[in-house]
Parts: sequence; C-alpha cells; structure tokens
Amino acid sequence: MTFDSPEFWIALVQIIGVNIVLSGDNAVVIALAARGLPADQQKKAIFWGSGAAVVMRIVLTIVAVELLRLPYLKIAGALLLLWIAVQLLLPEEEGGRHGDGVGSLAAAIKTILLADLVMSLDNVIAVAAAAKGHVGLLIIGLAISIPLVIFASQILLKLMDRFPIIITLGAALLGWVAGDMAVTDPVDKPWVDLHAAFLHWGAPLVCAIGVLVVGKWLAARKTAAMAAAAAPAPARSAAAATAPGLLRRVLLAVDGSEGSARAVQHLIKLRQDLRDPSALDVHLVNVQRPVSGDVSRFVSGETLEGYHRERSETALAPARDLLRAAGVTFSEHQIAGDPGPTIAQTAAAQGCDLIVMGTRGLGSSSAMLLGSVAHSAAESSTVPVLLVK
Repeated sequence: MTFDSPEFWIALVQIIGVNIVLSGDNAVVIALAARGLPADQQKKAIFWGSGAAVVMRIVLTIVAVELLRLPYLKIAGALLLLWIAVQLLLPEEEGGRHGDGVGSLAAAIKTILLADLVMSLDNVIAVAAAAKGHVGLLIIGLAISIPLVIFASQILLKLMDRFPIIITLGAALLGWVAGDMAVTDPVDKPWVDLHAAFLHWGAPLVCAIGVLVVGKWLAARKTAAMAAAAAPAPARSAAAATAPGLLRRVLLAVDGSEGSARAVQHLIKLRQDLRDPSALDVHLVNVQRPVSGDVSRFVSGETLEGYHRERSETALAPARDLLRAAGVTFSEHQIAGDPGPTIAQTAAAQGCDLIVMGTRGLGSSSAMLLGSVAHSAAESSTVPVLLVK
C-alpha cells in the first residue's frame, strides 16, 4: 500500500472508525478517573495518563501486527472480532464488581493505564487487522484517532447516545474487518487468491451483514427477557387509558432533548383537557445507560453513582422547569439501565396508565434498525405509549 493508493485511505478510515467505536469504555474510564480530582489536577491526570496509554497502545498494536503474520492467528482474531461486534449491539447491563475510588493524581493515572491495558485487546486486534501489516499506516491512524477519543471523549459519548447508528455501523465495520482477516490468514490466503478471489469482498460483506442480523436478533430476545422478568401489571386498553377523566397516572420519560421538551408540552396540554387536572399523577423519569462491566472494575460505585446522577440532573432540568412553570406537581425517578425496557418496567411498577415520551424524527423502520429508545419502550411496554414528534 502506498500513500496515494485507495487501499491506504480505506484502511486509514477503518482504523479511525474502529478506534472511535471501541474506545467508548476507555473514554468513560478516563473521565471518571479524573472526575474526583481538583480542577487543576484533572487535566494533568488526563494528559499524562492518556499520553502513556497512547504509547502503550501503539506498542501493543505493533506487536499484534507481527503476531497476525503467524498461521491461524488471523482466523482466531476474526472469530474474536465477530463476537465483540455482536456484543456491541446487545443491551447494556450493569457492571459487576466496582473498583476503588480515585483520590490522587497518581492513582488516577494508574487507573487510566491499567484500564487501557486490560480493555484494549479488542481494539488492538481490530486496528492491527485493518492496518494489513503496514506499520506506518498503523501509527498514522492511531496518532489521529487516539487523541480524538481522549480530548473529545464526552462529545463522542453524547453522539453515540444521540445517534445509535454509530454503534450499528461500528459493529458492521468490525464484521467487515473480521471477514477480511479470515480470508487473509497465511493458511487460506493462497487458496482464496487462486480459487475464490471473490471471497476478498464476499466474506467481509457476509460477516458485516451477519453481525447485524445476529446482533439485532439477540438484542431483541434479551430485551424481551428483561421486560418479562419485570412481571408488570396487566395493561389497560389504549382507549381506556387515554380517555379524558380516566387518565390518572402518567410516566413522562425525558432525556434533555428537544423531543423530550415537546413531550412535556404535549402532556401539559393533555392535562388541561382532563376533567380534574389536579388529580393527574405525573412521574418524571430519566434512564441513564449503565457503564459496561469493564468500566466498573476500575472506578468505585460512589464515582459511578455521581456520574449517573450528574448526567441525569442535566437531562431532567428542562422538563422540571416546564412542569413547574405550568403548575404541575410530579414525582421524580433517576435510574440506570437499558432505557427502553427500563422505562416500560418503571411504568408498570408505578401503576401508570400511559407513557409519554419524545421521538427524534425516526420512522418505524429506521427506529428498528438504529435501536431507538422510543421504539424499544413501545415494544416492551404493556401500557399505551404516546410518542410525541
């Protein structure tokens, strides 16, 4: 591959894309490790910890490039990447054991380094595979993407939450890289080149599509199982729940977006049409996605709780202001969990007649593909869900 060849630029884009998608957990650890430090030490912890992690990541990836030249290792790596790609599409679960609190600059740097070492296996293998043995390309790709993840980590996390298609495309990209790895292993590459050259694009395409199909299917099963485990109360009919005078308890799910604001305003208007507006019991809820088990191993439970509470407060603030200005009293819930099923489970647990939430302009087919929270809540809920566009 030369600098002016299309293969070089395609591989560079793959390296940057893989790094961004697979570094989400690392970005969370960096943010949480520095979170409890004084303001003047936070930047130092992020700079020194991340800088050392970058050097370590480059060394590990160069080693991986060399190891992938050995027979059968690319096939093994391809299988691992396929598993990782499918896992990206599954609903997040709360992590297990929590790490210790981070109380000093040295401890924060140590946490960042240790977490990056432990959590980088998938990243290292995927990037090494995308580089196709080109060490110069590897270093350029890492030099561009790693600082982006470090210094724009919060922006990237918000974008991934706002546009789930980033995760979906990232999973497909990993599937593509895995398929390419499988047919370029020293064991099978000569046969593929001679007898089945079409597999150089066919295998990556099949693996990318397979990841999306299997991942979405498993995600749907897991979501259904989580909803069933909540054992919700029997639902009312949509007509009975929404008829004026019969609506008594509403769950209003918000995330701080413009769609949420429209949902709040719609509920305020709906309340005014009731025979007894003051009798309406409003439950305001925000659900934060839990961090992965990998992240929870390196930061304390107290730090994670503070992180979720801070993000939830930001998301709830606009809805609070609108409800209070309209004279609406409400109960409030801050929860960590997979948003769609958790919203449905909370409505059932609180005995709500209706769920009201905003959408982000996605059609039904797009919502199914992109993993819309509104679509997931509607699928999981046993009470009517009013989606406000």
